[in-house]
Amino acid sequence: MTSPGTARLKALDSDHHLHPFTDFKALSEEGSRIITAASGVYIQDADGQRMLDGMAGLWCVNLGYGRQELVDAASQQMTQLPYYNTFFKTAHPPAIELAAELCRLAPDHINHVFFTGSGSEANDTMLRMVRRFWALKGKPEKQWIISRENGYHGSTVAGMSLGGMAPMHEQGGPCVPGITHIRQPYWFGEGRDMNREEFGKVCADALEARILELGPDNVAAFLAEPVQGAGGAIMPPDSYWPAVKAVLEKYDILLVIDEVICGFGRLGEWFGSQHYDLKPDLMPIAKGLSSGYLPIGGVLVGDRIAETLVQEGGEFYHGFTYSGHPVCAAVALKTLEIMQRENIVERVRDDLGPYLAKRWATLADHPLVGEARSLGLMGALELVADKATGERFDSSLAVGSMCRDTCFDTGLVMRSVGDTMIISPPLVITHDEIDALVSLARAALDETARQLAASFHLTSLTSESCS
Repeated sequence: MTSPGTARLKALDSDHHLHPFTDFKALSEEGSRIITAASGVYIQDADGQRMLDGMAGLWCVNLGYGRQELVDAASQQMTQLPYYNTFFKTAHPPAIELAAELCRLAPDHINHVFFTGSGSEANDTMLRMVRRFWALKGKPEKQWIISRENGYHGSTVAGMSLGGMAPMHEQGGPCVPGITHIRQPYWFGEGRDMNREEFGKVCADALEARILELGPDNVAAFLAEPVQGAGGAIMPPDSYWPAVKAVLEKYDILLVIDEVICGFGRLGEWFGSQHYDLKPDLMPIAKGLSSGYLPIGGVLVGDRIAETLVQEGGEFYHGFTYSGHPVCAAVALKTLEIMQRENIVERVRDDLGPYLAKRWATLADHPLVGEARSLGLMGALELVADKATGERFDSSLAVGSMCRDTCFDTGLVMRSVGDTMIISPPLVITHDEIDALVSLARAALDETARQLAASFHLTSLTSESCS
């Protein structure tokens, strides 16, 4: 039963709060779930329901909830220096120390960082840097940024334009000019008529074709996530990235790898680009940098770019009030310290990632699941109407949303992207908690199948798993 205090909060939320990525009318009719507490990998709502947070907040609470060291780091910095900007030839210790530590952890060719307040701001900054770099090199005509359909790079005007999500473009136009999109390396959704490796090369060929269409002298950079996160945890075929690297090298085009989701241990390396043996010129970062405890982002800048900006650039007319905010930087520094002390990245690579892969794969036998895939601590389930053919449900059924809502009821936060269910749990999750996550996911799949069978008479979905 909802308490009077919770009812009041829901009413105030409905009356005054516009949520991100939300159907405002539908939410006002249904009401929000009010989250009031969290510990470890679990969150709790105002009605007392405890849920395993399979999304680490929004891909970010890598160290789990309730880390007192992060609270103490924020408190101490607030007492000493709560704020000062980094404009006008000023700096402060947290931003300086964080910049140095990030560059120590980054690949050897990266020795500079530009701080922002979010991943969206990081991608805005990247766009400015790319075009500024080529202008300084005497090639101002190199303006075009190529990214991928269904990629996500933020929701500012520039971030939305850089991303390849059609619904965002429909609401956000006109987009920033000089940005174009090519097909995504989404084998299950778009390439099952060929083997994975062949499909990966076909997607890389699409990059070369677009470069030739635009003219190599007009193309500035290729932007992509190592794994497409918000697009559905899309893990490219092994053939994809080697072929892409060869194309970019052939035409002298910058590589930008968006590490906002994949950075800081998610794929079992400090940065997702390291998993795929990439050498990006620029890497937007955010989310796990502070374990989500405070907002901070940035762009890790390769030497080729940084040396040009520093030696030839003059003033760079770009920045944010909260660039390198001292409290956010202090929490990020403590986050990186804890991750190293507890060997978080190594544990994801050597233990937790392989264990999740083994357990997650057991869900492939469910009648609703066409594919169960994972990498590091990221996973996806493709929901299908027919396992044999991979045929999807009619979009009007909104099966993914049905499954997501059922997950909440069973005690699990699992996100839906269309009819793809995705997870990205805290990097401190244990084997027992992974077992619980998989068990809760199966229970939600079973209940979703029951609802479909009852509502639409889809008897093909019933099985022993759904009994």
